Amino acid sequence: MRDQIEARLQTLLDNCQEPSLKEAMSYSVSAGGKRLRPLLLLGACEAVSGQFSQNAVDFACALEMIHTYSLIHDDLPAMDNDDMRRGKPTSHKQFGEAMAILAGDALLNRAFETMIHACVDDPKLINAMRVIAVASGDSGMIAGQVIDMHFQHKKADGDALFNIHSLKTGALFAAAFEAGALIGEGDDSYVQSMKDVGVKIGRAFQILDDLLDVTATQETLGKPTGSDSRNEKNTYVSIHGLEAAKSDYNKISIEALATLDQLPQKTLTLRTIVQQVIDRTY
Repeated sequence: MRDQIEARLQTLLDNCQEPSLKEAMSYSVSAGGKRLRPLLLLGACEAVSGQFSQNAVDFACALEMIHTYSLIHDDLPAMDNDDMRRGKPTSHKQFGEAMAILAGDALLNRAFETMIHACVDDPKLINAMRVIAVASGDSGMIAGQVIDMHFQHKKADGDALFNIHSLKTGALFAAAFEAGALIGEGDDSYVQSMKDVGVKIGRAFQILDDLLDVTATQETLGKPTGSDSRNEKNTYVSIHGLEAAKSDYNKISIEALATLDQLPQKTLTLRTIVQQVIDRTY
């Protein structure tokens, strides 16, 4: 799966005709991402139908391009102001702020161009594109970023933090499961159950991110640790405490696996990917 994602991403980026923009886009897409969201989308599709098509691969790549664009913009000085990402200088440090903004914009547009081409080939995929559009827009990821910025240097409560995490991080994870199940032509009940797993995995992923910022090393993470505390960011650890974060992470992870294990699956690939997400150390 990963090899197919990597090869297709390269092909899609090679279509960019502006060399400096192509370099900036490729720099962030190829910076060592784990490809969790596209892998989960393909895994969900395969769990339903036993296989996945080239159109599914294109949707998976589109999701990764949207995720990468969001990281480029999140790292900007006006947002999270991060200098390192995955052990490398962030896009704006490498290419300047203007080119970083444009590279992010280009990745977002290329993502939707890619999905539209797939939908022309198979109109049934339009619902999967709608799911990803909503999750990445002002009802999902972007809304979460806005709320997060609102609470910069201000203490959030547990409910506000839940909203930030559910939208900024969780929405794309839920979309990966839901869109994958739709592409695999699962029925309404199956698709909803897949989405429920994605919601839980998204929450667990963000709690673990917050834990790793406190407990991991810079070498492991590929970026400075303790940055959340230095930047006075609201995290699961800062709001609920370290031990509660660990406990809640374990509880939500177990719930996600239990929900997934109740579903019939044509392959065990998705179960393996989910376990890898839960067990990750960076």
